[in-house]
Amino acid sequence: MNTSYPEPARFPVTVDVVALTVSAGALQVLLITRLIEPFKGSMALPGGFVLPGEGLIEAATRELAEEAGVAEQPGYLEQLQSYGPKGRDPRGDVLTVAHLLLAPNFPVIAAGSDAASAGWYPVKDVLAGEYSLAFDHAEILSDAVERARSKLEYSPLGAAFCTPEFTIAQLRAVYDAVWDTKLDPRNFHRKATGTPGFLEDTGKMSTGEAGRPAALFRLAPQAHTTRAACAHAVLNPPLMRPAALTGQD
Repeated sequence: MNTSYPEPARFPVTVDVVALTVSAGALQVLLITRLIEPFKGSMALPGGFVLPGEGLIEAATRELAEEAGVAEQPGYLEQLQSYGPKGRDPRGDVLTVAHLLLAPNFPVIAAGSDAASAGWYPVKDVLAGEYSLAFDHAEILSDAVERARSKLEYSPLGAAFCTPEFTIAQLRAVYDAVWDTKLDPRNFHRKATGTPGFLEDTGKMSTGEAGRPAALFRLAPQAHTTRAACAHAVLNPPLMRPAALTGQD
């Protein structure tokens, strides 16, 4: 029996990068201002078309360098999910593969290629609609923030926003910013230091809150935030968000 199959659709593929960091006590996202149509003059996530023979991570890294001046990929990068291809781009069907990048700091941000400007914006303000984003980037950002919030519950990725050695107060500030809440310091300290395989004491001290000495910690060996390790490192028990932040009773 002869079976015929429809010709597969052919359409361009792009990558978009949701780069998140914590600064000034808030979760921040890297946005560019588009220099070309469509959506010329609108804010958007860094991204662009995947070139022939190029891998997705390679394309995401290249677009960060070209549009925002991030020449060396900092922190932790993972694939988020795909969007489209139908209805998300006025030029026609375009499939985008979004990526999530978490880092404690970035090189100097400088606009390039088809970006008129690049800078950091508070995620809370962007999600509240104070800045209008091109394409479906508001949806992508919302999904990425929820992924980051969930990751902090079950994985050691909260430390991806920190320097290699950090105080518990500095780590708590990350959770406060990403979860957009204010955690109880003593309760967080107990949970973070009591979670097996998460943190280890360096034996060193640093100036902590209000100038008081504070113990410096680092990730435990089994929790290092490399791409491979993070895929398997699981916090047990997890550091759960307050119920009010997850919509649970």
